[in-house]
Amino acid sequence: MSAADMIVLYGTSWCGGSRRCRLLLDRWNIPYQWIDIDRDEKAAKFVESVNNGHRSVPTIVWPDGSKLTEPSDAELSKKLGVNT
Repeated sequence: MSAADMIVLYGTSWCGGSRRCRLLLDRWNIPYQWIDIDRDEKAAKFVESVNNGHRSVPTIVWPDGSKLTEPSDAELSKKLGVNT
């Protein structure tokens, strides 16, 4: 799977929501690229640009360009097509 075909998860190491989303993706064996916006200023600016100037995490971007910000487990599982 190429990087262009992969889900990108923007978050921070200290954010419970970011950890929760990573755990769910790992549990479902769904490949994704993890980007810590505390360590990547360009990524932080991107997150701000798609969230009205806020560093809202997790922000998840799908290969088709669609985005979810701070999704619940139900929202994430629906988007992924998996049952929780």
